[in-house]
Amino acid sequence: MRLLAIVPSVYDTSPGQRFRLEQWEPHLRQLGVEITYEAFEDPQLSATLHKPGHVTAKMRLIASAIGRRAALLRKLRDYDAVYLFREAALFGPPIFERLGHRSGVPMIFDFDDAVFVPYVSPSNGYLSYLKFPAKTKTICRLATHVMAGNPYLADYAKQTNQNVSIVPTTIDTEKYSVLPRERNPVPVIGWSGSFSTVQHLDSLAGALRRLARTENFRLVVIGTPVYKLDGVDVEALPWRSATEVSDLRQIDIGIMPLPDESWSRGKCGLKALQYMALGIPTVCSPVGVNSEIIQDGVNGFLAGTEDEWVAKLTQLLHDEKLRARLGAAGRATVETKYSAAVQAPRVYEILRSVVAKAGAKQKTSVESQEKGFSRKDAQGI
Repeated sequence: MRLLAIVPSVYDTSPGQRFRLEQWEPHLRQLGVEITYEAFEDPQLSATLHKPGHVTAKMRLIASAIGRRAALLRKLRDYDAVYLFREAALFGPPIFERLGHRSGVPMIFDFDDAVFVPYVSPSNGYLSYLKFPAKTKTICRLATHVMAGNPYLADYAKQTNQNVSIVPTTIDTEKYSVLPRERNPVPVIGWSGSFSTVQHLDSLAGALRRLARTENFRLVVIGTPVYKLDGVDVEALPWRSATEVSDLRQIDIGIMPLPDESWSRGKCGLKALQYMALGIPTVCSPVGVNSEIIQDGVNGFLAGTEDEWVAKLTQLLHDEKLRARLGAAGRATVETKYSAAVQAPRVYEILRSVVAKAGAKQKTSVESQEKGFSRKDAQGI
């Protein structure tokens, strides 16, 4: 099966791609799927886009990216199917999706965020107004099949397309393995994210300050080179693909605060799943799919108020056995439901079914045309 993957970002740079198609790829390859990636960004645009300013350079690089997308339309029929992650172009209406649909090549649309909700990027506020979030509904309608990362996203897709499957974001459980832990001199509470999501950690500032008045801990923040919180011992680390797992391993307690709003309800719990896969006890806001992933007190903790955050973090800081129990249960949850090894075969069956149906439809069309020609021949036309 020849699959064209139309994706936003350069390979191994974006969490969404890395923990979905890029992670499923080795399993799909074993099943005979050959994937060709075509990213909207090139390395130069990727390096520039999320920096403040550089307006002229960004517009020039975006124009080049749109040109690459236009050229790609001529190659669609070289593939058995198109896998589209989130959108064909980071900006503008669904022009390429509409033109691709006309090619007749079946399209599988995959999304793991509430990309249909307007969102203003901290780095590109002015460009955010060119995002056209409403185009997600059109893309769902045009798709042969939709893969949604959680039930909230699936419900949205079903407004215009009934061929929808829920495929959660997954973890490579071989890479994210549980190893013997060295005891930290001071317990470490850790958060992993990016510059655009660090505002979620900010929402926990009051709870962390309260906790620091009575408890001894360090806060490790992964995903931003600088982070300061008065009264709290903080270590900030930039995100790096090469050290992602080893950076996470130093954490004793993983946290994932989220505001209860439309954008956050579309999240697929990636941070929580990363912690859990490494056997790290996890505390999350009870928002969206987090309440499905975590059973409070069984394989992690849910905390909805500042008091709950303080109480549950205090409990974990004081009880090493509780940390071990919740960490082990979290790992088991990932192995059972959220591992790439479990979900990739499901993805393959979706791809196989879509390609098979498209082939059958094309065969029926050809046979109908041949019968039409045969009748004309019989009539001497």
